Amino acid sequence: MPEDRVLMKGNEAIGEAAIRAGCTFYAGYPITPQNELTEYMSYHMPKAGRAFVQAESEVAAINMVYGAAATGARAMTSSSGPGISLKQEGVSYMCGAELPCFYANIVRGGPGLGNIAPAQSDYFQATRGGGHGDYRVIVLAPSTVQELFDITMLGFELADKYRNPAMILGDGILGQMREPIVLREPVEYDPGTKGAWSLGNSAGREKHMITSVRLAPGTLEKHNMKLFRKYKEIAEKEQRYELTAVDDAEVIIIAYGTSARVAKSAVAAARESGDIRLGIIRLITLWPYPADIIREYADKGARFLVVEMSLGQMYEDALLSVAGKTDVSLLAHTGGGLPAEEEIIETAKKVRASDGPVEVFPEAAE
Repeated sequence: MPEDRVLMKGNEAIGEAAIRAGCTFYAGYPITPQNELTEYMSYHMPKAGRAFVQAESEVAAINMVYGAAATGARAMTSSSGPGISLKQEGVSYMCGAELPCFYANIVRGGPGLGNIAPAQSDYFQATRGGGHGDYRVIVLAPSTVQELFDITMLGFELADKYRNPAMILGDGILGQMREPIVLREPVEYDPGTKGAWSLGNSAGREKHMITSVRLAPGTLEKHNMKLFRKYKEIAEKEQRYELTAVDDAEVIIIAYGTSARVAKSAVAAARESGDIRLGIIRLITLWPYPADIIREYADKGARFLVVEMSLGQMYEDALLSVAGKTDVSLLAHTGGGLPAEEEIIETAKKVRASDGPVEVFPEAAE
């Protein structure tokens, strides 16, 4: 018997998954194009006996999440572009305090206030931590509404496992589109399982503080090296990706999110027409970046084409991954611009015919 499916908008799927993952506290502040997520949580969290707060600002929301996470709550927030920027100080504090949380960035065009069209231009912000200090955030990149649901549940698990914030980097198309999805069964979550570090699990242990302030000489460096070892473990164990038609490909596309959806269609169309043999490495984690698999195909002499909705941000990680062993080309759009199937195929043909890397940017508007 086929599984029951429900039609859900992407933002709503994140909210439903969070509730089923045991999210007990959500604090948010409205901003397009993620408002349906906050709206969904405002209705369904109280019905489930959970806490929902519309904070007075993004700064207040992330600090409420900090406090809730310290007590052992599975805590969450969400925003888009400029709102995530305002939350970065709190995210840095949570990384320093080794507190888990989950948050979603449904990216809009930037910089500045930008527009509400889909973009991937928050890649640097997400994968480089985004705020001050030496820290990393686990960054997950869904490309379907089903993955928005599944990866949200995974994100809570990874955040708890490593005591570190984890996030979805989505975009306005993924947040707004509707697709049929299969809902996973709810997780039975007990805050008491958080362990001795949680303020909410104080029975039978000595008092302690949760803090990111370490003023005594040498203590911060020692703590940062502990974090570094944790990030190294995450980088080794949590690289996630999907391979399609890569083994005989003349050009392998590297893409994520909405760009990967278009690129997968281009791969299928090019294979059907016989114009060029394309393959794709679809990134599911952006940090840790799936450098190992890219390096493996670079060692085999593969040529790569990065397709992204930003001006070469993810391109830099692809270049670092191949370490000069092969060419990496770029097809970039920005400010809400989207790549097209035909454009990807034609760019791939240029890559095949070229003696070096190709870079294709949108024509400048008059």
